[in-house]
Amino acid sequence: MTAWNDSRAKDALNRIFMAAVASADPAKVLQQHLPSPPKGRCVVVGAGKASAAMAAALEAAWPHVDLSGVVVTRYGHAVPTSRIEIIEASHPVPDDKSAEAAKRILAAVEGLTDDDMVIALISGGGSALMVAPAEGMTLADKMAVNRALLASGATISEMNAVRKHLSRIKGGRLALAAKPAKVVSLLISDVPGDDPSEIGSGPTVADPSDIETVREIVARYALDLPENVRRVLEKGEETPKSGDIEEDVRMIAAPSLALQAAADEAVKLGLTPLILGDSLEGESRDVGAVMAGIALSASRKGLPVKGPAVLLSGGETTVTIGKGPAGKGGRNTEFLLSLALTLKGAADIWAIAGDSDGIDGVEDAAGAVVTPDTLARMRAAGVDPRQSLVNHDSYTAFKAAGDLVVTGPTLTNVNDIRAILIG
Repeated sequence: MTAWNDSRAKDALNRIFMAAVASADPAKVLQQHLPSPPKGRCVVVGAGKASAAMAAALEAAWPHVDLSGVVVTRYGHAVPTSRIEIIEASHPVPDDKSAEAAKRILAAVEGLTDDDMVIALISGGGSALMVAPAEGMTLADKMAVNRALLASGATISEMNAVRKHLSRIKGGRLALAAKPAKVVSLLISDVPGDDPSEIGSGPTVADPSDIETVREIVARYALDLPENVRRVLEKGEETPKSGDIEEDVRMIAAPSLALQAAADEAVKLGLTPLILGDSLEGESRDVGAVMAGIALSASRKGLPVKGPAVLLSGGETTVTIGKGPAGKGGRNTEFLLSLALTLKGAADIWAIAGDSDGIDGVEDAAGAVVTPDTLARMRAAGVDPRQSLVNHDSYTAFKAAGDLVVTGPTLTNVNDIRAILIG
């Protein structure tokens, strides 16, 4: 068999990553999860990085059904539709378009009957893209909350618990507004464990979190929140709970399915796949160091798998900025920079990590690749990789090395995909 080298390994890793992304393409997976069309109206609403692609897939699947409605997606993620309106808004921090989208979506589900159906197309990113501040709050307040959460190191579940209790549309409130129409939710999961109430902050799903939990999260992370927000939390209005709304929730794509598609592709390439989990969380740099240790063990001792092999994992790590310097980067490039520093140029290990939506953080790359000489090329370009990690400047470091992975918007989102190849 041909020996593994940079060219062969990078090609294999890119194929594995893109196989995972392709498995969550709404055009391929949405139709099989559709309900029967309703007797009355069919109103389509939605929010997330994949919502426009989901809307286009729904139109293609139901050419003769009278569809209307509106969905919101991230700037640059819209696709052509003929019956469902697409709005673009800001992510990860909302803007005025996010507020307009929420207003339009709530208006779309008003005045429906029990003969009507609402199809909710929800995917990751919906929390920022569809914003209806709680009474007494402004859009500026919501933007401040999002910025504080993103810099805090809170998990996605903790962020969503806070967001839901500061919203008129999240945490099941959209489904409440649609009563008495039947609501069918088609979801693409981007959260650890695929909990429907966490995806896009669960606008059509009963919320298991409560106001006391939210107050504890705010205190634990010492979140600096506007006074209007603190007043809302003190008032303590609860989100809809189980029994308040009827749920018909259908998961059309998820990280576990994407990792299995990646594993299938790895087998075709002559690699033994080992899926380590689809819901890994923790600080990106810490997870990177741990994964490097597992890869080194596999390379040197054949444990937990003997090469040629690939270690696969998904989930969503976090980057805690704190009060120190912060350059450019996302959780995937920070994970990879830490992994590379721990590997120290190991000769037979390569890696890729990227956000399946094509955007790692707020930059233009999905993620990056690591080769045995990545650190050497960073240093040759005048970059100190260890200092870049300290400064959360991983994007700049990988750009200098020429190791960024740029896919453009993929129009889906099943969270992060990480693959480490052992030669």
